[in-house]
Amino acid sequence: MSSLSSASLLSAPAAAAGSVLETVAPAAPTSRDVPRVLAIAGSDPSGGAGIQADLKSIAAHGGYGMAAITALTAQNTTGVRGVHVPPASFLSAQLDTISDDIHVDAVKIGMLGDAQVIAAVRRWLEKVRPGVVVLDPVMVATSGDRLLQESAEAALVELLPLADLITPNLPELAMLLGEPEAADWAAALDQGKRLAAQTGATVLVKGGHLDGSTCPDALVNTAGLLSAEVVEIAGERITTRNSHGTGCSLSSAMATAQARLGDWEASLRAVKPWLAGALRTSGQLEVGAGNGPINHFHHLSQPERKGGFAELLRAETVADLEAIYGLGFIRGLAEGTLAEKEFAYYLAQDAIYLNGYSRVLARASALAPTESEQLFWAHSAQQCLEVESELHRNWLSTRTVQTELGPVTKAYVDHLVAASAGGSYAVLVAAVLPCFWLYAEVGETLHAEYVAAGAQAGHPYAEWLRTYADEEFAAATLRAIEIADDAGRAASAGERKAMLTAFRQSCRYEVEFFDAPSRHS
Repeated sequence: MSSLSSASLLSAPAAAAGSVLETVAPAAPTSRDVPRVLAIAGSDPSGGAGIQADLKSIAAHGGYGMAAITALTAQNTTGVRGVHVPPASFLSAQLDTISDDIHVDAVKIGMLGDAQVIAAVRRWLEKVRPGVVVLDPVMVATSGDRLLQESAEAALVELLPLADLITPNLPELAMLLGEPEAADWAAALDQGKRLAAQTGATVLVKGGHLDGSTCPDALVNTAGLLSAEVVEIAGERITTRNSHGTGCSLSSAMATAQARLGDWEASLRAVKPWLAGALRTSGQLEVGAGNGPINHFHHLSQPERKGGFAELLRAETVADLEAIYGLGFIRGLAEGTLAEKEFAYYLAQDAIYLNGYSRVLARASALAPTESEQLFWAHSAQQCLEVESELHRNWLSTRTVQTELGPVTKAYVDHLVAASAGGSYAVLVAAVLPCFWLYAEVGETLHAEYVAAGAQAGHPYAEWLRTYADEEFAAATLRAIEIADDAGRAASAGERKAMLTAFRQSCRYEVEFFDAPSRHS
């Protein structure tokens, strides 16, 4: 199939798409589409951490954010100058007022300040019992300033068993166990296992404080609640001084993703690439002289995401990307554990699909209004047959595989052919775009995990994963997005609605196509 970049998530279109939203009515969301997420944390007036970071992360992952303030800080990117903790009774009033009126799908707990505040949060959790509770044990700021009174550490430890997920950094993990900070990844995982055993919660062990070119994260649970006791996800280390609020942002993003997906591993696989992008592009913000904030909405800063209709289409990909990253086929492909028969079925169906897809792209070339667009679609059709199919033929020629047309492949190709027969260039462009966009997103993430894992020798799908780094395909994806954006902005209200419908359906077929090998086996 074909296309997209890292899984940066945005489920609400930007203000630039406002004129489009006035004329196109989006499909009514389900409750899981827009989870109601409450952040219980301190305020950061500089906007990079605390409640401010939480609300940005929740919005970036498609949630409706709410906030109960535990503390007021005077801080910026260089440090914390003061902390004021309002009476715990007022925090209780905030929490009760929210839950009396609004169903809370997920809770993220951050800075708590003192023992009285912790006790207030504990009473509320025991009474309301939210479905998802993520606890980020904020004890020390990125700048090194202490944010939790030492007298409150014991109360915080007692609160941990009420959490579903605990997200300490390595210094906080050591403090919670009363031990020295882990010096390497193995020691960190060992501490994570012991904290998980003590609390009964899942612990997210983060490698950000370690040295090296990689930055792994791992979900640890000793009670059998995960697919394994330790589920490790590789990642690259992003060199930047702008890490202010990283822990806050990660924990609130995990709470939001979990409320939508119901699977911690799938949630981390969705959130981790987004966080990497937020760190990688943080310098664009140019905020402060110290540890600057991450770029929560980095997708809005990329040139290819500018233009209202492309942003609206981007919002439509979020849930489907999350679903794709949660599939066993994708995890197995990245880790090299995928059964060969599943990969063979995928390749065989992909070869069939690309044959039909090339014909649809040729139709787009015939309908294109400009010579440059005609040439783009014609070249893309040629690439399907000559370049992308080569790996399929080489791999499949040495193996016996089932080559008949699968039901998902047929349905997807039929959908594209129907779009091409409708006569609308704009609708056809929208229909073919997910095969560029989603494929490139997933591909970039898989390739990054493969490289971060050391491009290990003996990986059975190494050649396939290496193809995802193709710069020509990345450039073609950006061009396809640009064309769709131009077509959407020039289209009538009715045609834009038809474009969205065609795009959504193709996104759904992308998910089904990746899932088909597992279902077939």
